[in-house]
Amino acid sequence: MILRSSDNGLSDNGDSTTSTSGTSTSGNGSSSSSISTATSIHRSNSPLRHQVSDTSNNPPQGQYETVFNQLVEAVRSHLAASDYHFTMSLTGEDSQFTRFNGAKVRQSGSVCDGQLRLTLMSSDRTTATRVPFTGYFQADWALTQQALQVLQAELPLLPIDPYVVLPEASNSSPNASSHQSREVRQGALLPPQNVAKTLIDAVKTLDFSGLYAGGIAYRAYGDSAGKSHWFEAPSFTLDYSLFGQESNQAAKGVFAGQVWDLAAYQKTVAETQRQLALLSRPSKAIPKGTYRTYLAPAAVADLFDTIIYGGLGEAALRQGNSAFRKLETGEVTLSEKFSLAENFQKTSVPRFNSNGVIAPNQLSIIQGGKWVQSLVSARSAKEYGKASNAANASESMRAPVVAPGKIPTAEVLKHLDTGLYLSNLHYLNWSDLAAGRITGMTRYACFWVEDGEIVAPIENLRFDDDLYRFLGEGLLGLTDTQTFIPMVDTYERRALGGLWMPGMLIDQFRYTL
Repeated sequence: MILRSSDNGLSDNGDSTTSTSGTSTSGNGSSSSSISTATSIHRSNSPLRHQVSDTSNNPPQGQYETVFNQLVEAVRSHLAASDYHFTMSLTGEDSQFTRFNGAKVRQSGSVCDGQLRLTLMSSDRTTATRVPFTGYFQADWALTQQALQVLQAELPLLPIDPYVVLPEASNSSPNASSHQSREVRQGALLPPQNVAKTLIDAVKTLDFSGLYAGGIAYRAYGDSAGKSHWFEAPSFTLDYSLFGQESNQAAKGVFAGQVWDLAAYQKTVAETQRQLALLSRPSKAIPKGTYRTYLAPAAVADLFDTIIYGGLGEAALRQGNSAFRKLETGEVTLSEKFSLAENFQKTSVPRFNSNGVIAPNQLSIIQGGKWVQSLVSARSAKEYGKASNAANASESMRAPVVAPGKIPTAEVLKHLDTGLYLSNLHYLNWSDLAAGRITGMTRYACFWVEDGEIVAPIENLRFDDDLYRFLGEGLLGLTDTQTFIPMVDTYERRALGGLWMPGMLIDQFRYTL
């Protein structure tokens, strides 16, 4: 058996069970009298990826860590007499996946899979490859030796890279705490054999579709300079939709955490049912224009999932690929109500990056509407002469948190008064990156509100607005609580992590069609 993942996944769910409106769909929930099941549901390009229901051939728990450390030591010994440096990282999982449609199981099975990323470096060149990880040393070492031979042969042939970052014996970042770490999180997930019955019991009378993904995720790092990190955490997500009688009636929910809580799950489903009931009312067409708008936490997460990839990194700022250039230079400011930070204490993701450097527990990016700092990787630090703050190679946020405000969560309709209530957004993109303009569509349970009361569901709208406006003078306030919105992607690997977001009240949000 093998663990599955890719080169640098760095996220995990929060410490407690969390429910929210979600950010993706599971498809149409057509009913059927038959039950279709399968032993596996995922595909991978890895030649050794296994998809099975019988996990009896898995390596014993704990062996993955032992074998990874043995491999790192073996590579160190193999390269000791050379001038080469190396880094090795592991991403993997041991997960259960169950897909539902029409409140019936359609596919179910377990995935145990892993992948090593091996990078070989000289003082001015670097090359990398991926190697399947089985959890058995002899098999993994044979594959790793073959990969090393290929990398050693090709490295001298590659162009010179003036910004190669070599592994160092101690972290150069003043924020880094140690060159060695081991973090093993605890949780209580549903036993795989109980997943189907437990989930279906609460929704058996509903048109329910969704995907449950749960299990243990692994992340690890080792290098030629002696740095060593291990991260292991259990987590689960249930990404689902409830469908009404009409084709345009769908309400979204996500339930996630590290500890399964049946009562919280039932409460989440009941809340989604209430949204679905509101969708049975006649819909209202809203003309294009500007409207007072409340974005629920899931909609804020949809928005910020795009915004945080809009150039918070030093390289994007220097290369003109950032929406935040005017904020960084001080040309403009945002509302003093708005603050954005990384907070690894709120989300159990590994703090070490692809260079084995540990990030600070908290890192402020925007505080009180003013720019504080960019995300700076070791490579950008070398290229642009700035101190690194242990950002990952892509200089993207790994544990994003938007600070809460003062609007009582229970009173959001009262504060909205008359306008639009948006539960989810999708199809987001930059309409003008340099100017900070972002566009997207409303999705799922979105409503017209009058005098603090939901009146009718709305037909789909497209928005196009300037983040400097809706996070500036247009930001009326944020809710006093935050909600954890988990990542639910299963491309290549089960996604980990998520965003802590409050609800957001915006004045005159702009809708173009």
